[in-house]
Amino acid sequence: MRKIVWAVVALLVPVLSVVARSQQPAGKDLSWAFPVINGALPAEESGPKNVPGSAKSYTPAQIDDLLNPPDWFPDEHPPAPPIVQKGHGAALACGSCHLMSGHGHPESAGMNGFTADYIVQQMADFKSGVRKDAARMNGIAKALSDEESRQAAEWFALLKPAPWTKVIEAETVPKTIVAQGRMRFVQPGGGTEPIGNRIITVPQDEGKARSRDPRSGFIAYVPPGSIAKGKALVETGGSGRTIACSICHGDALKGLGNVPRLAGLHPIYVARQLYLFKDGNRNGVDAQLMKKTVAQLTDEDIVFLAAYLGSLAP
Repeated sequence: MRKIVWAVVALLVPVLSVVARSQQPAGKDLSWAFPVINGALPAEESGPKNVPGSAKSYTPAQIDDLLNPPDWFPDEHPPAPPIVQKGHGAALACGSCHLMSGHGHPESAGMNGFTADYIVQQMADFKSGVRKDAARMNGIAKALSDEESRQAAEWFALLKPAPWTKVIEAETVPKTIVAQGRMRFVQPGGGTEPIGNRIITVPQDEGKARSRDPRSGFIAYVPPGSIAKGKALVETGGSGRTIACSICHGDALKGLGNVPRLAGLHPIYVARQLYLFKDGNRNGVDAQLMKKTVAQLTDEDIVFLAAYLGSLAP
């Protein structure tokens, strides 16, 4: 049976890679923002695992069960609705990718700090297909009832955002692979390479990230000077290339009504959304407000904006 499962995984990996590539703007290698599986980590021992501070234990197979994710610290969040903890069919449990803290992993998204109505609208957009995420969310949204989406949205809206990503400017970065869960890890063989015009995000602690520990965040390496350049773009619009973000997202960029927060979001998630708004893969009500805002942004501008926004306290 184990051989059959691994055979299925081997078949799925190329499919997921093709899906991830299909969302990138044509003619560009943006695999740093749109993760494409291109490697594997050493297999973990099959026995129970623990994370610091939790009395719970789970095996790697249980941790990787996307229909039944681990809940390491159940006392640190309100009682969750069924769909957050238990998936069904194509509807993966929300807590598997977004964690039971709502912080999420960079290849998915953080979910805390948004209003329930905003989340409900995004789920409706995924369900209708006007917002595209062929890797997962379109299929998940279609498999959920409207009531499940509403319950999950109301629960995530109760969770408070907290610092999760440490943004570091660097000329060189570790060589990396994209492996388990479409997450980027430091390459087992070591080595470094120039960062170029990329954001390279890796776990602060690889083992804890693989265990879906909701207390262990990420490091986002960004090109030197990115944070200051992003700050200038956010505050002034860069001589007409965009508009000051605070006009819609609030003075502290922590959201204004149902306009979402930007402060403290995963930098590669921010970059991904800017590209999707720009190339038309993200549509819907909010997208209409964003399209003209991002139309003149360069690839460098997108990196600068994502670096600065990710560096802010949420």
